[in-house]
Order: sequence, then C-alpha cells, then structure tokens
Amino acid sequence: MMSLSGRSAANDEFQSANSGLQRGELVRELLSQRLRMPAIPADALPRPHLTTQIAEALSPRGVLFVEAPCGYGKSHAVAVGVQSESAGLSADTVHWLPLTAQDNAPTRFLSLLSVALNVPDTCESSLQGGTAFADTLAIMLLALQKASPAPHSVLVLDGLQHLTNPAVIALLQQLVADLPSQLSLALISRQALPFETHALELENRFVRIGPDNLEFSRNETFEFFSEALGAKRLTSVAVDHLYNLTEGWPTPLALYRLDIQNNPERRLVSETPSVERFLKESVLGGLTQGQLHSLRAFAELDLYSDELLLTLKPVIPEGYMLPSEASALGLPVSILPGWGRWQRFNPLLKEWLQTPVMPGYADRMLAASHWFRSRGQFPEALKYALLAGDSEAVSDIATQGSEALLLGQDTASLLRLRQSLPARMLENSPRLKVVYSWVHAIGGQFQQARALIESLDPQSTQAHEARLSALRAFILRAEGQVEPALAMAGQALSGPELSPQGQLVTHMVRASALCAAGQFQEAREANREASRLAREAGDAGSEALAVFAHARIELGKGALRYSEQLLRTGLDTVMQELTRPARIGETRLQLNLALVLWHQGRYAEADRLLVTCGRHTEQARDIGLLLAMALRVLMCRAQSRLDDAFVWIGRAERTMHTWKVDEALYVPVLEALKASCWLAQKKPDNVARALTRLQPYMEAGCVPELFPMMPGLLDCLHVRLHLVRGETVQARETLEAACQRYGDAIPWGVGVHMRLLEALLASAEGNPMAARKIFVAVVADAEQEHFISPFAELRQELGGLPAKAWNQLPDSRFREALGELLEVNSTQQMPELAEPISEREQGVLELIAQGLSNQGIADTLHISLHTVKTHARRINAKLDVRSRTQATVKARELGLL
Repeated sequence: MMSLSGRSAANDEFQSANSGLQRGELVRELLSQRLRMPAIPADALPRPHLTTQIAEALSPRGVLFVEAPCGYGKSHAVAVGVQSESAGLSADTVHWLPLTAQDNAPTRFLSLLSVALNVPDTCESSLQGGTAFADTLAIMLLALQKASPAPHSVLVLDGLQHLTNPAVIALLQQLVADLPSQLSLALISRQALPFETHALELENRFVRIGPDNLEFSRNETFEFFSEALGAKRLTSVAVDHLYNLTEGWPTPLALYRLDIQNNPERRLVSETPSVERFLKESVLGGLTQGQLHSLRAFAELDLYSDELLLTLKPVIPEGYMLPSEASALGLPVSILPGWGRWQRFNPLLKEWLQTPVMPGYADRMLAASHWFRSRGQFPEALKYALLAGDSEAVSDIATQGSEALLLGQDTASLLRLRQSLPARMLENSPRLKVVYSWVHAIGGQFQQARALIESLDPQSTQAHEARLSALRAFILRAEGQVEPALAMAGQALSGPELSPQGQLVTHMVRASALCAAGQFQEAREANREASRLAREAGDAGSEALAVFAHARIELGKGALRYSEQLLRTGLDTVMQELTRPARIGETRLQLNLALVLWHQGRYAEADRLLVTCGRHTEQARDIGLLLAMALRVLMCRAQSRLDDAFVWIGRAERTMHTWKVDEALYVPVLEALKASCWLAQKKPDNVARALTRLQPYMEAGCVPELFPMMPGLLDCLHVRLHLVRGETVQARETLEAACQRYGDAIPWGVGVHMRLLEALLASAEGNPMAARKIFVAVVADAEQEHFISPFAELRQELGGLPAKAWNQLPDSRFREALGELLEVNSTQQMPELAEPISEREQGVLELIAQGLSNQGIADTLHISLHTVKTHARRINAKLDVRSRTQATVKARELGLL
C-alpha cells in the first residue's frame, strides 16, 4: 500500500500543498471554525419554488449540484433550502464546509471532511498509519454508516471550483458514489463538475440547479424592488429595463437596490460603483490581460461561437481565449438552447466590457462580416459590414440578397444602424434601399418601408419590379389587408426575375392571406410550394417558417393536436443544425406552440416557452413579441390577475411605441385586449369606448397576420357587451350578422366562441333547456382538441350555466379540466331527475312559471287543454311535487328555469 509520502510524490504539481501542512492545521478545534453556514439577509426575497426544489433534492443519499457563475446567489439559495420546513433538518445536522484553494491537498481535504462529519479519530489514525487516501475515506464513510441511530444530515461543500488536485477530485467522486444512507450532499461551484454524473442521474439521486433556476424572473424582480417602486424611487419602466439588462442576475440587482436606498441620486446600474467593483473584481478578477481582450472581442458581437472567434484571432490584441474556454471558467456566458454552439454574454457584462472600444474594431467587424457572408447569412454579414463602415462591402452584400433578410433574426441591429448610416451610402445604393425597405417592413414600420420604395428612381423601380411587388404584398398582409395582399402576391410571382427566396416569401404571404380568408385548402397548396423552395434552399430557417405557416393553417381549422405535433417536429428539426445562429422562424415556432398550449389550458408549459421566446423576440426586435405579450395578457386574465394583465398591455404599448411600429399593427390588438379585461372588471362603458376605437379597423376588414381570429373575436366582444347591458335583441342581431358574414369560412375557434354566446343568449331569452343543450354540444366539440380557451375567456359570463349542464357531460380529462377552470364541483352540480323533462314538457313548465293558466298555455302552444293537463301531471310526477307553485320552485332549484 502506498504511503502518505509516496502519494504526495505521485502528484508533483500539488506536492507543496501536502508537504507544507503543519500539525497544527489538523487540530480539530481550529478546523471546526471553518464550519459556518452563511447568514440569510432579513430582506431576502422569498423564492418558495426554488427552496422546495432544493429541499426535495436533499433526500437520503441525494446529491444536489448548484452550478452558476459568480453572483447568482448559490450559497444563499442552498442555505435557505436546508433551513426550510420542507427540508426537515435541524441546525446540528447541516455541516457547511466552505472550500478554498488551500484545501487542494488530500490530507487536508480528508481532515476537513472528518471534522465536518464528526469522525476525526479514524481519519487521523489512518493517515498516520500510511493508509491510502481512498481507503481512509472508505473507512470514514463506513464508520458513518455503522453509526446508529444516525439522523438524516447534509454535508455542503461550498466553492468546489477551488479543488483542482486530481487526487482530491478522485476523493470527491468517491464520496459522491459511496454516500452513507443517512447523508445527503450539496455541492456548490462556479464551474462544471470534473467527473461524470450520468450514473447518479440514472439512479435518480442527482439534481442540478443552474443559472436558469437561480436568476430572478421578471415578477420576482418587480417584487425585489417593490419598496423602491412604492417610494417612487423607481418606475415600473426602470425595473423592466433592469430586468432586461441583468436578466435577473441577483447580485448586481441587490447591489443596485442597496445603492438607490443609500443615495438620493439615481445612477445607471452599470455605472454604480459597487456593481462595477463586483464585475471587475469578482467576475473578471484573476483573468490575464489577454483573456480580458478576448472577452471584449466577444462583447462586440451579439452572438458568437468558437468557429467565428477563430476567424477573429489575428485581429484580437495581446492574447486569445475561445468562448468555450470562457464558459468553462464559470463566466456568465449563456449557451443558447436549440441554437447550436452559439453563446452570448449577460447583457450587463456585455455593456460593461464594451467600454472602452479596443483598437482594431473595424477590422474585427469586417472579418465577422466576411465569415457570415461566406455561409450565406446575409443579415449578419450586412450588419457587421455596416458596423465596419465599409460601403463597398455593404453595397455588395445588398446586391446579393434582400428577401433573405426575412429569414434572418437580427433586424434589430440593422434598424439601429440606420440612424448612423451616411446619407450618401443609402442614397447611392438602390439595392440598399430595397434591403432597408424589407428591414422596416419586418419591423412593422410600414410607412418608412413605403417611403423608401417610393424614393427609388423609375429605372430602379422597373429593374426590381417583381421584388418590390413581393415586398408590397408582405406589407399589405402584415397590415391585415387580405385581398390586396393576394393580388399583389400574384403580381410578384408572375415576374420573371423574382429570386427563389423572394418566391418563398411570397408563397408564405399567399398562404397566410388564404388562411385568413378561410380558404384552407388553397392555403395548404401555397405553403407546399413554399416548403419545396425551403427544402431546395437547404436552409433550416426557411423550413422553420414553412412549418410555422403549415401549423397556422391547421390551427385555423381547429386541429390543435396536429398543430402541436407539427410545431414540435419543426423545433426538433432546426435544433439539429449546430453551426448557425438563431433565426426568426424558430422563435415563431415557439410562439405558436405557446399559443396552442394556451388554447389547451396548459399554462405552466406555455409560461416556460414564453420566458425563452419572449426574451429572444425582444432582443431580436421581432414583432412576434406582440403575440408573446398578448398571450401573457390572456393567461393573466384567465387566472383573474387583471392588474398584471394591464401591466403587460402597458408594456406592450410602450415597446411598440419605442420600436416606432405603425399603430395599425398593434393598436387594434391592444384595444381588444383592454376590452376583454374591462369586461372581466364589469366596466361596460370602457368596453364600449374601446370598441368604438376599433370600429374603423373592423369596417376595413383587417385580419392581422399574427392574430387571424381577431375579426371574429371582435364581433364576439360586441355581442358580449350587449349581453352585459341586457340588450338581448341587439346581441342576437349582432351574432347572426357575424355568422352570416363568415358563412362557411368561419375559423373553428371563433365558431366555438360564437356557439357559447348562442348558449348565453338562449339563457338570457328564457330558454334554459336550449342553453344547456348548446353548451353540452360545444363541450363535446371542444373536447376533441382540448380547446379550453373560449371557456376561460367567457368564464364570468357563463355563470351558473356549466353547473346546470354538468351532469349531462361524460366523465373525461377535458370535463375535469373544465370543472377546475369554471370552479364547478360536485356540490354545485344539479341533481339529476330519475326521468328527464321532455322538450314539450319544458315548454309547458316555462309557461307555468310565467303564471299562465292551463287554458292560456293551451292557446299559446296550440294544443288541447287535455294535453296541457297531461303534461302538467307528468311534470309534477318527475319533479316529485304536488302543485304548480312547488313545480316552479323545484324547477328553479334544478336549473330548469
């Protein structure tokens, strides 16, 4: 067996750490001073979900690994978790061991473990006897296992990134593998574990918590600054900006909160001295000058990969480091899920690193432009050529592709660059004008797009006639003008010089417009042609947009389950392309998947998707953000969180205004959302004013590209307003006019809404039996696709109708979900009659309740007096009553009247 001195010699790099140990360092009393749990601040933000997750992970023999860069509150989160009621641990069963670089010697590490686990004699005697390190640890763990009875305890190793000695890492791995039955282990580190954990995961005793779990959500950020908001030291807009800049990074947020509490003058978070010191000393401390220069080069790019940075190596001064190496060091670098091997910095660190600008900036931007262009990624190539200020490269790239911009994800930076473009560069390049016409159109700035088109000289207009027609068709469809968009798309496709990508875009416009017109078969044929062009292009971004268009057609037909299958398949497909940055098609797939999930009442899944794709759409300045925010509003409304719903509406309004999006694109959507929320608040006058503002859009027949069901839902809002006001006749007329206008082309989802309103109208018109019958039929149809959103939207108006019809609904998962949504339980359900009331008997019963005599009922229904008396006797028998008065009371109790 190898002696202690022999073991040290086997690890020459760490020999000094072993040989330098003094006898006094092993004294139990001294080492025990290390065992201290971090204090929890009195004003710490409660995070019950995270706390429960940590507590549940610390089951006997369970291993919790908390990995995140500096400042994510790792130690704090674990300290809260182990002290929570759900963990069920007492203070003396939690052994917290902070680690430092001085603990890299095996003997010291084992001694610390022996003190922490209260088995010092075994460890010390084994080491003095020359026992191998692994055997010493095995003896220690065996002693723990034999200790009986032993309460459940937790060992926390905090600062695991300091352990780099292979011998110590081997001991750590042994500890994880051979944990005694009464012990749990929590590991806290800035870096990944230096050994494999798949075996533990398969045993279901390993849980990893990363930055995504530790960073604050938007709601948590607002809660964290609630005191500052209440004291008017911050506005909701400022907190929103803080969240977007930090992405919920806890320590910068905490330092900034402390700064605004102590200083009357508010500063930018990136200019707050404590935040700057944190970034410089804690996050970037210990890096070489060359490594810092590499990080500054990363920060100049929105997204980066190892392959891209290898291209930039010759123009990065004084040293070099790859993004993958930076990530391994535990820096706040996000590896973008589903986007291949692309990464980005936390925005706060990115902003801080960009000041001052390093020499050679233009050379790096031009090199990045060449790299993207060589891969056919025109938006990125154009952006970096513009940043480099190379007019020749800009013109050359613009000549190669304009419609390709629709398939790119970075119109945001191109729009920002428009402000700094030399006027002559744009004026002298017709192709660049076409490019920026597309950029403005994609960004919802239709007036500016048209202005650029109209500024082209006649010769350029004629030369690009088909391309400009495709662009005009795109603008018309985005504005909601269906028939003009179809006509212009046909004109574009008839042109001889339209590029394959231009054809692809135009076919997608046709598919969208045909879908909005209810011509689903024709829409499918147009999308098949777009899919063919996408496959021929070999571009996953194009294919993603084609799948998105197909799923939207199926969604219009009401095929929610098939739409979900298409969207998930599309996302799985684009995730396989590992060497490209994100494209807008992927985000649209995610957004429409969130829409499907919302329709089905799967709010938790939809919320997780919206967190991801909402952030991406905002960063890429994608108009799809409007759909993400609209879904947030609808989810808040369905959960009766109306204040939060209006916050999201306000935020959407501010964002669209800041982006200078044309009002025609977002105002109708937000006004409709306001009207829906005001209905829930029972404010009919506000609803009426909103619908008045929407009237011009309705008269124009606009069908928003992102919200194809909106015209029908606006009709439904008019009907609902009439019902709230008790205007039954006007409600009936409005509903019938809408149904007649749609004919057979009514979208399935709108049809479900209208039939539910038909049930409410029947009830308001004094025909409860018909109302129940319609409601049961609507539930049966909606159940096929688990289409629960119309019931969530009309929950208040439905009132007691669901409870009255509940016994007629068969048991199913949909009925269960509907009962939970509408708060219908067994005590609210109406008892069933042994023999149901027939339709003719129902008519007699309603007239009895109105006080008509038998003769009056006979005259009204044009039946004989004898028949009336027969029906009345049967009604009394079925209701188990003896008089007309009792029959009326009992019928009302049963919901028959």
